[in-house]
Amino acid sequence: ERLQRALASRGIERLYTHQAEAVGHALGGRNVVVITPTASGKTLCYNAPVLNSILQDPSSRALYLFPTKALAQDQLAELQGLCETIAGGSGDEIGVFTYDGDTPQDARRTIRARAHLVLSNPDMVHSGILPHHPRWAKLFENLRYVIVDELHAYRGVFGSHLCNVLRRLQRICRHYGSNPTFICSSA
Repeated sequence: ERLQRALASRGIERLYTHQAEAVGHALGGRNVVVITPTASGKTLCYNAPVLNSILQDPSSRALYLFPTKALAQDQLAELQGLCETIAGGSGDEIGVFTYDGDTPQDARRTIRARAHLVLSNPDMVHSGILPHHPRWAKLFENLRYVIVDELHAYRGVFGSHLCNVLRRLQRICRHYGSNPTFICSSA
């Protein structure tokens, strides 16, 4: 209900069919790939189940992967706005942070402790998160969703590197007792 109110205050009264179907699969714990044209609401296909999960269980975590820093920054602004709307209506604080190569060291500790949503990229997951997984235990123990946005961008060598990073991520999640649902999107 808190999420529905926040979405309604932003002009979203109902989900499109593809959004409702994707959200239903994600909430059911099934991996989802959403392929629709640009500006068709793919972002809500993953933001809705992630935020719903966090609102139901504040220990839930999600990892968002974007191929470029610019895409992560666009999504950060959108997510922070939606989370501020939720907090304004219900008082529920949802920590949304970007974790990339430009993140200062002191901010990295804060992110590990307070982030419900970590926005990053495959390189940072490979070099900054997975090798230091004990520091990220809170994330891995509670990782409910992994979002892979712009799936079509991960081709060739970049795609095979991402595949191996995701395999490592899944092994580490199993080590910490989690089994996240993957939600991928592509235009």
